[in-house]
Amino acid sequence: MKIISKTFKLLTVFLLVLGVTGCSDDDDNGNVAPTTTVVEVAVANGYTSLAAALTATGLDTVLEGAGPFTVFAPTNDAFADLLAATGLDLNNLSAAEEALVSNILLNHVIVGSRIEANTIITNGSGFVTTGATGPNDAGGNTTNLSLYYNVDGGTVLLNGGDGTTQAPRNGADVTMTDLSATNGVIHEINKVLGLPTVVDMAIAIPDFSSLVASLAEADGSTADPMYITTLSGTGPFTVFAPNNAAFTALLDSNMAWNSPADIDDALLNSVLAHHVVTGNVRSGNLTDGISPATLEGDTITINLPGNDGNPAKITDGAGNTDIDITAVDVQTNNGVIHVVETVLLPNTMN
Repeated sequence: MKIISKTFKLLTVFLLVLGVTGCSDDDDNGNVAPTTTVVEVAVANGYTSLAAALTATGLDTVLEGAGPFTVFAPTNDAFADLLAATGLDLNNLSAAEEALVSNILLNHVIVGSRIEANTIITNGSGFVTTGATGPNDAGGNTTNLSLYYNVDGGTVLLNGGDGTTQAPRNGADVTMTDLSATNGVIHEINKVLGLPTVVDMAIAIPDFSSLVASLAEADGSTADPMYITTLSGTGPFTVFAPNNAAFTALLDSNMAWNSPADIDDALLNSVLAHHVVTGNVRSGNLTDGISPATLEGDTITINLPGNDGNPAKITDGAGNTDIDITAVDVQTNNGVIHVVETVLLPNTMN
């Protein structure tokens, strides 16, 4: 009954808007132009499953607010796929299911910004912060999830691969843009975005392809650490993620190494584990001189600030210093990623 009554309310508002906008532009009665929210625009453009999900979670009221909001609206087919895969019934959600659906929906909403397609295409790639929440940080503060976008050949991908070299996980294509509302803008996408793990985010970002390849190689080794499975789990984890240039430098340091497969299994495993710390340690939780223990066992030391304007720098377990953290706070549902310019090496003598 809650869904039916709220949907009827939305339909009534929409019909009222149509009636008002049908009046002549030359009307001299002094009426103020009607407000058309992102919820009303969603209903008007046939996103009925999104409207039902918003109503079931009470988020329709939120998105009728001042905003501005940028909403990535999944198609009805995308919602049908999600409901079929999960067995969720929007008419009969438990409290836990309602909280989950609400967070998934908020992962499609940028609160406080109206971001039109032209801005995304001009930027090419980057991160925005969604209304969805992740694990609390090390100080107990609420965090919001990051959404990665990447433009490939004119197609905008969200939390997906680059369209050519990697298969997207939890990714979606933007299939229609710039449905304008007075309190924001809607872009259509062809899939409901899941809540990303650190692995999902690493797979999504092309500059982490060497890291992903190394994790996959380690998972296939005789040691069988199953990093991808582990880092897809509950966590939370803090991952100091080397970019592709960092892995290229590592491979170039040994003439016998042409790919991660050429690195001794035990060494590769310890190197990868040396980049992971337990807990959701965001940049605001970093203090000068802290030495967190890694999953490998050795500690790393973090000093503030870093070099060349970077926020922090690391001394790894092997004693290599001045390794800059070049980007921070890529927040996922099970942890946070910070980008490092060099592969961290553990102390192999202990």
